Amino acid sequence: MSKEDFYSLTPDEVMNALEQEGFVPTGQFTQLNSYENRVFDIHLEPGSPKAPRVVVKFYRPGRWSEQAILEEHGFIEDLAQAGLPVIAPFALRDGKTVSLGHGIWFAVFPRAVGRMVDEFRTEDFRRLGRTLAHLHNVGATKKAPHRPVLTTEAYGDESLRYLQGWIDPDVMDRYNAAAESILNACRPRLARNKKMRIHGDCHRGNILKTDFVDRPSEFFFVDFDDCCTGPAIQDFWMLLSEPESSEIGKQELDLLLSGYEELRHMDDDEIRMIPLLRGLRILYYAAWIARRWEDPSFPQLFPQFLEYDYWANEAKALELIAARV
Repeated sequence: MSKEDFYSLTPDEVMNALEQEGFVPTGQFTQLNSYENRVFDIHLEPGSPKAPRVVVKFYRPGRWSEQAILEEHGFIEDLAQAGLPVIAPFALRDGKTVSLGHGIWFAVFPRAVGRMVDEFRTEDFRRLGRTLAHLHNVGATKKAPHRPVLTTEAYGDESLRYLQGWIDPDVMDRYNAAAESILNACRPRLARNKKMRIHGDCHRGNILKTDFVDRPSEFFFVDFDDCCTGPAIQDFWMLLSEPESSEIGKQELDLLLSGYEELRHMDDDEIRMIPLLRGLRILYYAAWIARRWEDPSFPQLFPQFLEYDYWANEAKALELIAARV
């Protein structure tokens, strides 16, 4: 199926895909927010054996192979088997967790009930640190050869090359100079750090909290779409409310690490890579927007992307990081 068909995926096509896998939708649905994929909350007919409601995720064509999606699901299943709070997809009719619907890979998940957390408390950080250690211990047990590897070349160099036609000319020299400084510092350090399966996009929006009457509330991880092979510290820094160089950011990082190191050691060299990883993220995120610009939703979601102020602010952010390396 073409990207244009993905952009205009209809409710009927979604329902038909579910029905081919034995689900019986009522026709009631809600499209959920997702920049990268098409995700739907679907009501099923009463008495459905798996769940009264499911979440169906249609993957953007051309991004992941079937093997890469199955490795994402395999990681989630490994975590679930180890007792971690994650949402594993259902096995479908052929026993796999991914299927083709109208030419698009899709998966079906139980609908999870949880809420985003506005503010983490001291013990929340420690508990998240312990959970991340558990997640990384599981991640280190297997390889994921079809998932991306977080390297300077793949996430930084390729992104900077792609952005050359997008950066505002008035700040291009500043932007490129700061980016190159970050990439040159990052390259040897990221290459030598140990890597394993990680969440990869571990920000606060991908951690939800449950509120159960019969047991203590807990955090659970969602959206492993960007899971990759990378350094453990990548799953830390996006959880901080401020950069780790600030007093608040340092306190939060110390709390996360205090929980993490109850179960797993974190090297100081990895911790010192946080600013470099933030720089990689700035480049990768901007290139991601540029690569998706043909998607009709992206110019609406990021209208400032073609403006001088966007690139001037990005150049300044890169320069602040470059000054520290």
